[in-house]
Amino acid sequence: MPEFIRFDITDGVARLTLNRPDRLNALTRLMTVEILEAIATCHREEGVRCVVLAAAGRGFCAGQDLTEFQTLTGPETVGDHLRQGFNRIVLGLRRLEKPVIAQIQGVAAGAGLGLALAADLRIASEQARFTAAFIGIGLAPDTGVSWWLPRLVGPAKAFELLATNAVMDAAEALRLGLVNQVVPADRLETTVAELAGRLAQGPTRGIGLTKRVLQRALEVDLAAALEYEAQVQDIAYRTADHREGVAAFLEKRPPRFAGR
Repeated sequence: MPEFIRFDITDGVARLTLNRPDRLNALTRLMTVEILEAIATCHREEGVRCVVLAAAGRGFCAGQDLTEFQTLTGPETVGDHLRQGFNRIVLGLRRLEKPVIAQIQGVAAGAGLGLALAADLRIASEQARFTAAFIGIGLAPDTGVSWWLPRLVGPAKAFELLATNAVMDAAEALRLGLVNQVVPADRLETTVAELAGRLAQGPTRGIGLTKRVLQRALEVDLAAALEYEAQVQDIAYRTADHREGVAAFLEKRPPRFAGR
């Protein structure tokens, strides 16, 4: 049984909950391993059709546990720590061809911000707070923050947020496009559960392929993006969910997608 996360699958929704609330879910090596194992299960299990990344207690994730971080020596060791842990989590979430929703309450800082940005959708409580935090301890950004932040808020604003160690409240994060939705704290879990349930009943392969083409489009020019769309559409056309969607449209009934 995991020690620092909770993981369960219900009605097609996998819920991965960071569970170290006494330390604001600060990440340790063991916690990272447990997260990676849960992500691997989400990749492997066809019954998982949506993933919720949540956290116990009053904060989402305060980033790397700095007490443990002090045991690392030298930049090469720190780099290896990132390659073996946080980098694999971010890539695992991005390569997961199923929708991932981050449910954010309280603080999302440092690597915790990176985890939130790695999700496809971010739903925040009105009490959520966001900060890169790296510069506050003399570090550069990691966990994908340097890649996502300028794409979401623009390069100048990203530099400002990183260099000044600014803290954004939920309203500012929504205005900048960092989160998709802000809801009252007592509605956060219900709102996320409703969205996750809806996505879990959708055409999972089509959603996954949509995630794939969007990711690719961030990295290539228009001509290459158009060609990749054509290739991926060939895959989508052959899915059972496409056939069901067309049949439902012609029969004037709601589709019953099976995620295949």
